[in-house]
Amino acid sequence: MSRRVFITGTAGFIGFHLARVLLDEGFTVHGYDGMTDYYDVRLKHARHEMLKKYTGFTAIEAMLEDQAALDAAIDACDPQEIVHLAAQAGVRYSLENPRAYIDANIVGTFNVMEAARRHEVAHLLMASTSSVYGANVEMPFTETEKADTQLTIYAATKKANESMAHSYAHLWNLPTTMFRFFTVYGPWGRPDLALFKFTDAILDGRPIDIYNHGDMYRDFTYVDDLVRGIRLLLDAVPERPKDRASVPIGDSLSPVAPWRVVNIGNSDKVRLLDFIDAIEAELGIPAQRNYMPIQKGDVPATWADANLLRDLTGYRPQTDFRDGIAHFVTWFRDYYGK
Repeated sequence: MSRRVFITGTAGFIGFHLARVLLDEGFTVHGYDGMTDYYDVRLKHARHEMLKKYTGFTAIEAMLEDQAALDAAIDACDPQEIVHLAAQAGVRYSLENPRAYIDANIVGTFNVMEAARRHEVAHLLMASTSSVYGANVEMPFTETEKADTQLTIYAATKKANESMAHSYAHLWNLPTTMFRFFTVYGPWGRPDLALFKFTDAILDGRPIDIYNHGDMYRDFTYVDDLVRGIRLLLDAVPERPKDRASVPIGDSLSPVAPWRVVNIGNSDKVRLLDFIDAIEAELGIPAQRNYMPIQKGDVPATWADANLLRDLTGYRPQTDFRDGIAHFVTWFRDYYGK
């Protein structure tokens, strides 16, 4: 009998890719997505239509905040594992509409955790973000360092999710893995992400905005690498340790709960200007560059230490950003006919 996994956010960028990986392996996947209009809903529907071609896939379209709808969907699935990826995403949008982040990321995540507790799932996995490292400057970022200086409400809600999950793992012995994503990109990506925006603008002959005058560094992580990490972590179920001394050095495993946080990143700090150069080279078109000051709440650099992911799974992301950009551009041109 196939493993039953419930995934929130299956019409989203990462949820769609993860669902395909699991379906290809023979999992039964029950999806859940609110289909919000934060970006073009047609892209979300197109992703779901691709997933519906699998006999092992079903989906419900409803909001995380709708506890009755979420409970009904999870009860119907009776999952062995839950992967919670749905969220109100976007660092910059959180400056305009912070309440959306409270509703989806705090209330919605609480509803998911309650359902996971009630069903006593074997493993709850939930998405966090590299943005929780906030004003930290010691790099590469490691999971065991303090992360208490978030710079946006988006990052703050994700750090709150980590704390909420830890309490549930401790109180109800609910095995939980949080993963912090680092600047994910690739085919079927979100239109608000840099690669999508830059490619679209360059092809249309519009200028691109480059913040902090290009003095930005990101740990760009290709989406296939990211979902491979999630898939492997699905089987790396944390166990409550006997005592503090039994937690290995470098492991973020809680000393009092079956809870762990794991970076999923490429472990490679790439200069934004080099990323843009690679997009121009792939398109064969120079960008019209509009250099801007840094945006409120933005951080100059991110860089993941992915040693814990490697230690737990034997895997670490390694797609070169130039190769990832090439895959994205091929998809973008095909999908939009440009």
